[in-house]
Amino acid sequence: MSVILGINSEHAGASAALVVDGVPVAAIAEERLNRIKYYAGFPHLAVRRVLDMAGLCPGDIDCVAIARDPAANLASKAAFLLRNPQRAPALLHAGAGQVKQLDAKSQLAASFDCDPAALAFRQVNVEHHLAHIASAWFTSPYDKAAGFSADGSGDFVTCMLANCRGNEIEVLQRIFVPHSLGSLYTMICQFIGYGRYGDEGKVMGLAPYGEDAYRAHFDDMVIFTDEGFRLNSRWFQPFGADMSISINERGEMEIGRHYSDHMVATFGAPRQPNEEITQREMDLARGLQLTFERVWLHLLHRLHNLTGTDRVVMAGGCALNSVANGLVTAQTLFRETWIHPAAGDDGLSLGAALYVAQKRPGTPRRYVMGSAGLGPEFSQEQIRRALEEGGVDAQELEEPELLARTTAALVAGKIVGWFQGRMEWGPRALGNRSILAHPGLAHMKQTLNDRIKRREWFRPFAPAVLAEAQSQIFENGQPSPHMLHVYRIRNEWRERLCAVAHVDQTGRLQTVLREHNPRYHALLREFEAATGLPVLVNTSFNENEPIVCSPQEAIDCFLRTHMDLLVIGDFYCEKPTTKM
Repeated sequence: MSVILGINSEHAGASAALVVDGVPVAAIAEERLNRIKYYAGFPHLAVRRVLDMAGLCPGDIDCVAIARDPAANLASKAAFLLRNPQRAPALLHAGAGQVKQLDAKSQLAASFDCDPAALAFRQVNVEHHLAHIASAWFTSPYDKAAGFSADGSGDFVTCMLANCRGNEIEVLQRIFVPHSLGSLYTMICQFIGYGRYGDEGKVMGLAPYGEDAYRAHFDDMVIFTDEGFRLNSRWFQPFGADMSISINERGEMEIGRHYSDHMVATFGAPRQPNEEITQREMDLARGLQLTFERVWLHLLHRLHNLTGTDRVVMAGGCALNSVANGLVTAQTLFRETWIHPAAGDDGLSLGAALYVAQKRPGTPRRYVMGSAGLGPEFSQEQIRRALEEGGVDAQELEEPELLARTTAALVAGKIVGWFQGRMEWGPRALGNRSILAHPGLAHMKQTLNDRIKRREWFRPFAPAVLAEAQSQIFENGQPSPHMLHVYRIRNEWRERLCAVAHVDQTGRLQTVLREHNPRYHALLREFEAATGLPVLVNTSFNENEPIVCSPQEAIDCFLRTHMDLLVIGDFYCEKPTTKM
């Protein structure tokens, strides 16, 4: 038996993944366990949990795969320092966090309170973007594809183009720092008042409210080249200066200033987070998203020319830009896309482990990811005990009645917490840790925000759609099983799906297949039979916190918010009655 533990640490999305005999058996982001969003320390809890889920102990680990390789791209690092010797101290300081990550034995010994000498595994370092592409390629259904990864940076690279065949990933091109699509997005996000790590998705939602008023300025920020693109440095703080990323005492990411004084001179003072959003912010968000899309498609055109294949697998933080992803099959020669559900840096742990697994002689490429449920699962007895401890009235029902009563509640406009099976891998709730609601009620978006989510007014909610109905409702029929594509809703459905239609009449959909999630699919079928709508509002089961993992967390969220119902395992739960 081969047991490979993959780890991402000392950067946002700390996570652990376990691959046994080439097959992923468990993967968890540390934030789901310690409840610190985008946690960036070492994933002590996640490491313990993935081994527990597999019934294994530290001594069973053959290999630890670390999603970072300090030996990668040394020539490019040296050339940059020769050109910019004044940046050396800052870059060395930023790299100091690698020391802890690269000492896997000491970290794991601390996790398990054991002697490092008792751990006999070998350690393999996998280059950052190779791990990203591996996470997508070695979970995809394809036998050959182009590989694409882009994010802020990792191992001095911001974008990687590759050719994927069998067990091999052939790197065709790297784009090096400081030329980074991720840095471009972060810079504008900061300037318009969204400077926290992970705020990029909010700005993507704001973009449709703006106009393309700053096209000339964005054209000056990004220079297209035959090999890809370059950033115009006058709009950015110099790489290695104040635009560093650090980790505070809680393990949270803190990002230094990215925008330059030229940005301030051109657009005025940056917006503060508590200030009103003006047309300027909307137009900057719009210009940013359109520029991102142009660069994204330009890079994919180049990748297609290099590989000649009509399929592409994608990962990296930029691959969470679902609006750009929705354009790929319509505006490039790629006909199919596969995007890893944990496309951000949390997915690196699984990518690193799969990369090492596929390098073992004779390992077949037999794993294809269906459901993204790689997290913990809880028994009916565990759920029962949690409900009793929480004082929640619950009825245990057979599935037909459970679905019928849940459907009736949704039809009546009630908000349902839906907790089923294994927790999803990645940032999206995909029907296992979801809040569900009626998509055709005009007030539902406001109700969800007022009663539970408390999100910005401009952020849309996502539609979950039956796979067999997707082409009927959306203008693009390419599946989006992990909620990573935005497609336009057909005219005749927009008013009927008003709670999930964004201002530009699009939706970031989840394609629901019966073979991936039978109970969730059955609920959608029942809701369609009752309403004619094969769609539900699907948003993550949380309230300004990481998505719930355990029954206790789901129950706590249910009780402290104005959620109407909780359907948890086979239990149908209503709010506890107040006793006089």
